[in-house]
Amino acid sequence: MSNDQTSNDQTSTDQTSTDQPAATRTSPLLALPGAVAGDGRDAGVAAHYGSLFGEQRALAAGEGFVDLSHRDVLRIAGPDRLGWLHSLTTQFFEGLEPGRWVSALVLSPQGHVEHAFTGVDDGEAFTAHTEPGAAAALIGWLERMRFMMRVEVTDVTDELAVAWRPDTEPTELSPGRYDLVPRERLEAYAEAAGPAAGLWAFEALRIARGEPRFGVDTDARTIPNEVGWLEGEAAWAAVHLDKGCYRGQETVARVFNLGRPPRRLTLLHLDGSENRLPPEGAEVVPSGGGRAVGVVGSSVRHHEYGPIALALLKRNVDVAAPLEVDGLPAAQQVIVDPEVGLHFRPQR
Repeated sequence: MSNDQTSNDQTSTDQTSTDQPAATRTSPLLALPGAVAGDGRDAGVAAHYGSLFGEQRALAAGEGFVDLSHRDVLRIAGPDRLGWLHSLTTQFFEGLEPGRWVSALVLSPQGHVEHAFTGVDDGEAFTAHTEPGAAAALIGWLERMRFMMRVEVTDVTDELAVAWRPDTEPTELSPGRYDLVPRERLEAYAEAAGPAAGLWAFEALRIARGEPRFGVDTDARTIPNEVGWLEGEAAWAAVHLDKGCYRGQETVARVFNLGRPPRRLTLLHLDGSENRLPPEGAEVVPSGGGRAVGVVGSSVRHHEYGPIALALLKRNVDVAAPLEVDGLPAAQQVIVDPEVGLHFRPQR
């Protein structure tokens, strides 16, 4: 057993949200040597294969893959699909060339994020993946918005599995790339793409680069400006700023122009003297105590930075202020600037 063998406190992204039930599919890759299954919303795939830090280092070096086959997959076919998605979502879909992956959001009329998905068009259909258990609600909403459009929306989770691979020459902010794999070919894919890395290694790299996970690092009040989802902010941007009207656009434009989001996504560097991580939803307070100034989403142990977490903080919290979460001291690293709302990473 590796000396960095993980235990079940290495990540706090395993709590099931109220609107996204835990996954029920069990990946055949859990039969791989050393596989330890995740739980909660990430049940059904491996949390790790025996070496959290070794798996992180392999991904950071551009090697291996991650099994994300617990995620839901949907297909949108029909000649009107791209124009239809363009009118409904935050992303620029008109003229989307085949093979280019994009992320998109569905907002409420008030600009709050209701759905998030990432996908690719093949010239005949747009295939997307979303959080485990989230496809039914997304498909239901899309069906209600179909009207007379020539589109067909289908849940294809039983047909296609999602996998992720790092960029071959990764940088700190490289988002990697997704693959859609026929489920009956998942074991053959793993054999060709190995070595396998668990979800905790994937989450460690995601959290370190400041990429939010829908439903974990966001809540029902989240607007895209708060979490770095605007065009030009990061490679995983889901909001195009130069497109026509869509539901919730007024809020996005107003906050972008004023440059003062109500909250801001922040990377927290946690004190590592205790062998634990804060639970999802734990309140963030000023050092020494006081009223809550934010809440933690996902957290994990990183092979270089130690324990880290993503948190949504009130915009007016001093970026240099020491904080505490679940009794653990925490230092901030800016992701979303509280003054201008633009994504940046300071030079180390």
